[in-house]
Formats: sequence, structure tokens, C-alpha cells
Amino acid sequence: MAYLTAGDPDLTTTREIALAAIDNGAEVIELGVPFSDPLADGPVIQRASERAVARGTRLSDVLALAAELRAARPACGLVLFSYLNPVVRMGMKAFCAAAKEAGADGVLLTDMIVEEAGEYLAEMQANDLAPIFLAAPTSPDKRLKAIGEASKGFVYAISRVGITGTQDKVASDAPELVARLRKFTKLPIAVGFGISNAAHVKAVGEFADAAIVGSALVALIEKTRQADAAKVVGAFIAGLLKGQG
Repeated sequence: MAYLTAGDPDLTTTREIALAAIDNGAEVIELGVPFSDPLADGPVIQRASERAVARGTRLSDVLALAAELRAARPACGLVLFSYLNPVVRMGMKAFCAAAKEAGADGVLLTDMIVEEAGEYLAEMQANDLAPIFLAAPTSPDKRLKAIGEASKGFVYAISRVGITGTQDKVASDAPELVARLRKFTKLPIAVGFGISNAAHVKAVGEFADAAIVGSALVALIEKTRQADAAKVVGAFIAGLLKGQG
């Protein structure tokens, strides 16, 4: 799974990068809605959000981009990744209807906690969308059970406590968290936060169902010439799947 901050460096380039990622093996694209105060994210994605917000990228733009990707690559999984504030501003009912119309498969609201998700879950169900929740190593079993019961599509297991960002190796907490989650759900479990190279992807594949690569891609886009970004990201994704990079 590949995470991209929509609108960085611009929406047209994000579209090209997403298509290149899909064509080189990414099975799910997480389209990140840029937000002015991304508290769960590290410096790399914070900077990407700042750039996208400064360019004027809004939730409505990301929904339009999602619709373009769905039309271009109908078989790819498509998840909208956002903080709660932009969704509240649009209105939960309107957002879920718009996400469905755009062709999204699911939604992950970073700061939506399962204990307060009643309205969200109702609107997601009404629009046949998969609600995806974050599960952390510090979550007690009672909370993991609630997350497993409320989730559809897959569960996002955070590999470590803290913010997003690359790391040297997969956190030791991750396998234990996945094992605990499997007691409460039969859904696929994807591991993210810090997965940044082929060795990480291989390691995650030994105990989870999917690896989510985010900050490494966003950092690659940041340092690559805009005209080359799609090609470079495509090659990077292909390398991860071949055990290279």
C-alpha cells in the first residue's frame, strides 16, 4: 500500500505518481488530505501537507482526484486518509456520500477514535464504505476488540508508538500487535509507520498481510525533480516488490 499527500507537489503530479505506483505493483493507494496541523505525522509528511495547503489543495480537490484515479484504474484499492477537521467542515453525511461518489473503497480518519465513531460508522455503512481504524501497540485488548469489530476492509496496525517517519528497522512491537489483533478480527492487517525499504516490506510480510509505505515515498517525491517524480516512484515501488531498495 502506498500513501501519498495529495497536492504535493501539485494535483496533476500526484495523479501521475499514483498511477505509476499502481502500475508498478501498489495494490492500494492511500490519498492523504493535506491538513494544516497533522499531529500524527513526522516532519516529512508535515512539510508535504504544508506545501499542498499553500498551493490551495482542499478536500474537494482530493475527492476529485480520487474519482480520476478510480476511472483510470478501476481495480485498485482506494482509501481516503484525512484528519477529522476537514471532514467535519464538509459535514460527515456529505463527505461520506462524496467519497462514495468518487469511488473510494474506504476512509481512514487519523484522529477518529472508535469510541466516538457512531455517526461516522452509520454514514460509512449507508454509503457502503469501509471504515479503517488505527491500532497501536499501547491499545488494550478491549480497544483492539472494538477496533476489530468496527473496521471493514483492513485494520491499520501502527508499528510503533509515535509519529510517522522512516526508521532503521521494523519495530519489535509490530508482530505482537498483529498477533493480538488476529484474536479479534479476520480482516487483513496492514502495518505502517516507518516502513521504508525492501527489507522492511519483507519483514512485515512474515507476520502481516500488507505493508504501508508513506514517509519514504513522500521524502522521495520531495527530493526528486517534479517532471521525474512519477517515474522515480514507480521504480521505487517495483524495487520494493523485487526485494531491492
